[in-house]
Amino acid sequence: MMVKPWSTLGCSMATVLPMSSEAPASPLSRRVTWVLPALAVGTGVLHLLFAGRYGYFRDELYFIACGQHLAWGYVDQPPLIALLARITTALFGDSVTGLRVLPALAAGGLVALTGWLARRLGGGTHAVVLASVAAALAPAFLVFGHMLTMNAFEPLFWTGCVALLVEMIRTDDRRLWLGVGALVGVGLLNKHSMGFFAVCLALGLLLTPQRRLMRSRWLVLGGVLATLIVLPHMLWQFQHGWPMFELLRNGQLYKNAPFALGEFFSGQVLLLHPLFAPLHLAGLGFLLFAPSARPYRALGLGFVLLLGLYIVLKAKAYYMAPAYPMLFAAGAGVIERAVRRTLPRAAMLAVAVAGGAALAPMSLPVLPVEAFIAYQRALGLEPPRTERHRMGSLPQHYADQHGWRELVAAVADVYQRLPPEEQARTMLFAQNYGQAGALDWLGRAYGLPPARSGHNNYFLWGFGGTEPSVLLILGGKAEDHSQVCARLEVAARLPPNPYVMPYEDQLPIYVCRGLKAPMATIWPRVKHYE
Repeated sequence: MMVKPWSTLGCSMATVLPMSSEAPASPLSRRVTWVLPALAVGTGVLHLLFAGRYGYFRDELYFIACGQHLAWGYVDQPPLIALLARITTALFGDSVTGLRVLPALAAGGLVALTGWLARRLGGGTHAVVLASVAAALAPAFLVFGHMLTMNAFEPLFWTGCVALLVEMIRTDDRRLWLGVGALVGVGLLNKHSMGFFAVCLALGLLLTPQRRLMRSRWLVLGGVLATLIVLPHMLWQFQHGWPMFELLRNGQLYKNAPFALGEFFSGQVLLLHPLFAPLHLAGLGFLLFAPSARPYRALGLGFVLLLGLYIVLKAKAYYMAPAYPMLFAAGAGVIERAVRRTLPRAAMLAVAVAGGAALAPMSLPVLPVEAFIAYQRALGLEPPRTERHRMGSLPQHYADQHGWRELVAAVADVYQRLPPEEQARTMLFAQNYGQAGALDWLGRAYGLPPARSGHNNYFLWGFGGTEPSVLLILGGKAEDHSQVCARLEVAARLPPNPYVMPYEDQLPIYVCRGLKAPMATIWPRVKHYE
């Protein structure tokens, strides 16, 4: 099939890119009016169906702990995710499925917004459906929509800004800068990378004739609004010595997998699905080069600038994922205009759905664990590695959903064997925030005391101010613990579990008596930002 040149792929400027509110886009077909909501709702339902198949994700347990200590900031993230965890646990208690309602809604919202954007960029029914299917089934977005993390909401904030910018370009309604400012501000409270995206979009505008939109008092007001929203968090970071910078530096030095340009690009192809690569490449090409896309050139330039920035910063491959829905939306229109017959279009959608479903078990726990391991082995695929840890039988986003209840039960067994007078003066110490979060959240059923750790914000929460007589230490090395403990014994080990990350398997549980120094002296030495 011969593909038409870029100059003929778009519809006329008069019908596709109206520049005033009096020239709206042509009406949606009846099919789109129900197909797009159906796809969005179906995506949310899909996530909820499998939300509780495994267990809590490591970071979710930490965010729940942060939600019990609400503040304007944390060592490793802004405050929004902690607030959402607090609200979710208040509504749904300890339900894993309930915890993931908001991510499922965000996944459905992203599908709806991507389809809407495809329409605003000139696409018809086929383009809207194709873009929405890609946003629903891209492996990265399946992972994001499965767990309560900052990543679940990041694509929604980014794509929302793009949608407002597109509408501003179409209608010349510069009051929309207020909406952009609000989304940027709240997006920064979700994840700092919102700032990178906003700056790259702004530079993209400055490099095109659409810079005219920036000559407006509404842009100033939007910037003030974004600043006011994020200011309390910035003040928190300042007051605590900008811990995020220390954390990022330590991550590059000790935790993150070494950056390789080839793996960065191949990782994105896999994370966005190999079958969808023609879609987002067509979208990028359209935004950068098609004459009919000239008003939206800033979007393509913004993507390229962000890509270059992340390469310079040696970022993880999935950091770019939230920028792809706008490419899906633009590329779907390109493909729709290139393939005009019904049968090839239907075949294309069928392949997209089937291909997305084929890789879905790699991102969404649709299969029991053993069935997944066999399926992964049959496919011969592994997710891109983002950290230096040795891997087990499961990829990290699945492994970190296993073993927490067994961990808490083993620690509780050792704690309950201590004499009552020692239990009253026992401190639980964990090596990382996942362990500590599990002990705090799941340990309530066993009557465990609060967990302490030197990892990230647990360090700032401190040791509680009470001098313990016994330390119950989970994991770590005996030679390190002996530096502060007069008497140290291994009281138990976690049961073997082939599904957890190897560094969490069969951990020793130490009982430490007789501290060699006051806890206030020991505590600064356990600080661990990573």
